[in-house]
Amino acid sequence: MGVRQKKIAVQDLEIGMFVSDLDRPWHQTPFPIQGFHIRSQDDVRSLVTYCKWVVIDVAETRESIEQNKAGTRFVAGQSQRKGSSREAVQLPPLNIKEPVSYENVTTMKKELKVSRKVMMDAEVSLHRVFQAVQEGATPDLREVAAVTRRMVDSAVRNPDALLWLSRTRQHDDYTYRHSLNTAVWALVCGRQLGLNEGLLNHLGLGCLLSQIGKLELPKQILRNEGKLNADDFAIYRGYVDKGVARLADTGVSRAVISVVQGHRERHNGSGFPDGIRGDRIPLLAKVAGLAEYFETLIGPRDAGEPMTPARAVNLLYDMRNIEFQEDLAEQFIQAIGVYPTGSLVELTDGQRGIVVSHTPERRLWPKVMVMTDRAQQPLKSARIVDLAKYNEGRNADEALSIAECLPHGTEGLHPKHYDVTGAESRWNLSRIVGA
Repeated sequence: MGVRQKKIAVQDLEIGMFVSDLDRPWHQTPFPIQGFHIRSQDDVRSLVTYCKWVVIDVAETRESIEQNKAGTRFVAGQSQRKGSSREAVQLPPLNIKEPVSYENVTTMKKELKVSRKVMMDAEVSLHRVFQAVQEGATPDLREVAAVTRRMVDSAVRNPDALLWLSRTRQHDDYTYRHSLNTAVWALVCGRQLGLNEGLLNHLGLGCLLSQIGKLELPKQILRNEGKLNADDFAIYRGYVDKGVARLADTGVSRAVISVVQGHRERHNGSGFPDGIRGDRIPLLAKVAGLAEYFETLIGPRDAGEPMTPARAVNLLYDMRNIEFQEDLAEQFIQAIGVYPTGSLVELTDGQRGIVVSHTPERRLWPKVMVMTDRAQQPLKSARIVDLAKYNEGRNADEALSIAECLPHGTEGLHPKHYDVTGAESRWNLSRIVGA
């Protein structure tokens, strides 16, 4: 069935309709993504404040999050408790005690030089921890705790550097990549929330260690992590408790253990291992769970088909107050952007490139490193286009925007070409970071 668009007055909106366009630019509204379902009358009231009319997709329907009928496959990155996957749970807004307001204090160019070494050291330290666990020994977490503090320092100074590396750097093992990238997403979100550096350290270390229990799972289950049957999923979900047990004698803080214990719980009780819900889930575990889920969507194991970051952001937004607390999901999207740093994109004029950075005020107009011409032929040297600045003073017909988010690994846009910190880079660093 095709999708037909229809222009209607805001007051005529009904729950379940999909809003695909507004009567004003999206970046002039508080809505964190472009295109969303109407889930409540609060959504309608919010739109009335900013718009007189909107465009809806008539044939657009909600994507089913899971199928729980007998014999169907389970997706390990999504919730599994039967009958509760779409139940909404409303909580009061998040209340961060004494939130910290962070500002970028260094340029991306300078921070990349530091954060690249940090990410390499993090992977090495994780390897040592995982190796110790596989050998049946109690892991020494001092090294990984120290590198976590360096990751926090980097995220506080300028989060774009870690985001860039998490999306463009090659890793030797899926588990290391998944753990590291989850920690980066979580730290960037925690920074947005205003968590102090002590809490950020607990959050980052918990994310790095959250997958440790998977080392005790059968390899066949891990290889099929994205498509498990009910019996295999019952075994799979035990990795959380296994990880907590492994960390019990390491001296790690209770806050870190709570992240490992709770990162697979979900807002409406549809998670595991305990099926707790709402405010019973510790805040750091909520952040870790959201970050881990997002990374699973955009970076599944080899057999899985990755979502584009933009589609993953849309899915998170549609899961507000269902699997993830509403304002936390919105803060996460505000932190990483509608097109997160490292997203491959095609512009409306046909040029292709990768998102370098963004600002909350211009969520749909990030900085893009353009690497091909309008015919998708590689440029001799990349150039940065700040879409927000480019579109200043231009009308809608002249504006340059992102037409679509491209899959990771799109032909001619492989991450190995984007290593902007070393001499081997094919791109000019000063162009990339606007120095």
